[in-house]
Amino acid sequence: MNIKSFFDVATHTLTYVVWDPETKDAVVIDPVLDFDPDSVRTGTESAEKVIGFAHEQDLRVHWILETHAHADHLSGGQLLKRRLDTRVAIGEKITVVQKAFKNVFDLPDHFKVDGTQFDKLITHGECIDAGSLMIEAIATPGHTPACMSYRIQDSVFTGDTLFMPDYGTGRTDFPGGCAKALYHSVHEMLYGLPDETRVFVGHDYQPNGRDLRFETTIGESKRSNVQLQMHTTEAEFVKFRAERDAVLKAPKLLYQSIQVNMTAGQLPGAHANGIRYLTMPLNRTRSTDEFGEPI
Repeated sequence: MNIKSFFDVATHTLTYVVWDPETKDAVVIDPVLDFDPDSVRTGTESAEKVIGFAHEQDLRVHWILETHAHADHLSGGQLLKRRLDTRVAIGEKITVVQKAFKNVFDLPDHFKVDGTQFDKLITHGECIDAGSLMIEAIATPGHTPACMSYRIQDSVFTGDTLFMPDYGTGRTDFPGGCAKALYHSVHEMLYGLPDETRVFVGHDYQPNGRDLRFETTIGESKRSNVQLQMHTTEAEFVKFRAERDAVLKAPKLLYQSIQVNMTAGQLPGAHANGIRYLTMPLNRTRSTDEFGEPI
């Protein structure tokens, strides 16, 4: 099994192509659609790199696997689906995310919250067939209800659940997030894997300006993760996350990303004038009057 990483500098996101070099069977995990919030324009440079690599290696990509509905970048899943003739899958609890954000964005009654925008909803413990590759799905909720880690042979791809040891874990203050759930996802589901299991993370924020790192092991994480080690208690972790999450700013692309990613990376439909629009809730967490004065 081979693994190729692609790093999106703008959002610190890792995309992975995993393939069998003999059969050319492959999957892509967490592809990125570029988005410039200043010009409000999407771009395909990041996705084109992945598509080009797949063509260069003559890969047969069976699945685009999303670890969750990302809040910091737009998914390139639909573009890859069309260009690589593949399918997009996510954890089955995406329906919980859809229900929560349907209200946030005041979406119409006909907006579906059953996950049918995706080609497949994955359940915990399910084995996903990708030709000669077999992927084990491990539900790891906490960052979001729909977070899913993917174990392929000796490696696990953890999305935003578990980061490099010097950075820690994902935040838990999004709708449906839960520090207690995240603790058990890491402590029981991930730390229950063999110590030699390779861990590939969904982001690397390069703390203290260090060079890019995206691979560690379960054993190293258990020993030295700065937020959650094997001996860390649930109470300690829940307290830490509550205090840290309380002072974190919302991700810069939270609202832009979620409304696209909870529909499998499909952009909103064009209005009668031919233009697509993203919805931005104003003062969602602090009500104001029409002049902007807090109520």
